[in-house]
Amino acid sequence: MSKWRNFYQKIKEHYQKEERKGVAYLYAFLRFLVILCLIREILLGNYHNAFLCILTLFLFLLPFIISDKFNLKIPPLLETLLLLFIFSAEILGEIQNFYGIFPHWDNILHTLNGFLAAGIGFSLVYLLNESEKINLHLTPVFVALVSFCFSMTVGVLWEFFEYGADQITNSDMQKDTLVQKISSVEFDGAKSNVPVVIQDINRTIIYYGEGKQEVIDGGYLDLGEIDTMQDLIVNFIGAATFSTLGYFYIKTKKGYRLLEGFVVKKERPKRRKKEINQPKASYFFFLLNSIISWTSQFK
Repeated sequence: MSKWRNFYQKIKEHYQKEERKGVAYLYAFLRFLVILCLIREILLGNYHNAFLCILTLFLFLLPFIISDKFNLKIPPLLETLLLLFIFSAEILGEIQNFYGIFPHWDNILHTLNGFLAAGIGFSLVYLLNESEKINLHLTPVFVALVSFCFSMTVGVLWEFFEYGADQITNSDMQKDTLVQKISSVEFDGAKSNVPVVIQDINRTIIYYGEGKQEVIDGGYLDLGEIDTMQDLIVNFIGAATFSTLGYFYIKTKKGYRLLEGFVVKKERPKRRKKEINQPKASYFFFLLNSIISWTSQFK
């Protein structure tokens, strides 16, 4: 129990700092909404969504856990965007189906993800670059390049995760898209590896099982390829934007002060106050020892 009490006390102290009051109010509000959503999903028997709520509550704690574990100072702006991103992706996107209601919701989040992931990658290299213990001095171009590559790697790994989840759990994280034109060598009867183009598709009929069929009006169903590429493209835009700004931030550090709100830095160790006042008991023994030394001179 003492460990949990200490953990709670650290969180409390983290959000009681003057510069994090706004983040504290946002964290408390979002956490309250997630707990309400968790109770609702449990009552409705939607245990998958309930698990997403629990996962969201844990993800909310990640910025604090990382900053406390590695003694890092996460800017309030970056922490605010991380909290909003997690809430928008898990609660609004998955549970409230914003991905289906708003056509570009997924693209907005993937663009923001590319921007934030580039910021995190930039911070990692920036910390190593500024460290006195590590002999690493990369030029602004290389820092920006590493930041960009880090963001794109995160984006690709996420697409791997979506593909794996769809294959193993029969989910639909890689959303399908209706298309009216396809090009494939599978339609080439001569097997000469020449793509055959079929255009103006307005209906697709899928036959399966024993006499069963599924009719898709409006075109042919693309199974996740377009969604994956769109996600990576907007991730590329977000990553390239931050990396470019990061380059000029290191190069000039003038006119790009806003970027400091996304750069994680090392927390300065707190200086311990030197104890000037000695305990009263030590004064007593010091005085007693002085008297004994003084009286010994007269023997």
